[in-house]
Amino acid sequence: MGKTLIITGLVIAAIGVVILLAGRLEWLSCLPGDIVIERPGFTFYLPITTCLIVSIFISLVLKIFNR
Repeated sequence: MGKTLIITGLVIAAIGVVILLAGRLEWLSCLPGDIVIERPGFTFYLPITTCLIVSIFISLVLKIFNR
């Protein structure tokens, strides 16, 4: 239980750091494969590629901590 709480805290802290540095990670918000539909008064953004990259990164981090 303790290990799970520590890992959860580290993941939350990492997410906080990413949010703070979001301005510097501008390239992450418009990768090829992300769908953007712009109409007058409406913008739809579906970050498919970004979600895949973030998912792979989180999976690798969790796999390293599970060893």
